[in-house]
Amino acid sequence: MPRPVHFEIPAENPDKLSGFYAGVFGWKFSRWEGPMDYWLITTGAEGERGIDGGMGRKQGDGGPCNTIEVSSVDTCAASVEKKGGKVIVPKMPIPGIGWLAYCTDPEGNTFGILEGDPAAK
Repeated sequence: MPRPVHFEIPAENPDKLSGFYAGVFGWKFSRWEGPMDYWLITTGAEGERGIDGGMGRKQGDGGPCNTIEVSSVDTCAASVEKKGGKVIVPKMPIPGIGWLAYCTDPEGNTFGILEGDPAAK
């Protein structure tokens, strides 16, 4: 069954906001070496309950977003649309991680769908 595997927090000032979350929860932040301005968030030790996340620069009015791991982004995106949702950012590669698309449910809530593929470029 697909489960949430990642969360994202949008930030106007990532340095300041990362300091807030580090101070409140003890989370660790590291700059991602990928093609976009993005910080990885470690929320606990490997094997502990919970998921890790990321922080990117805020775009528009969107709030936090959960990403759900799926076996196929294409198949899941088709199902989203068939059930009344929308694909708002089409499938794109996240180098070394996999394929990602962003969708909204019928009430407008945003979520990501991720297909793992270390060969994605």
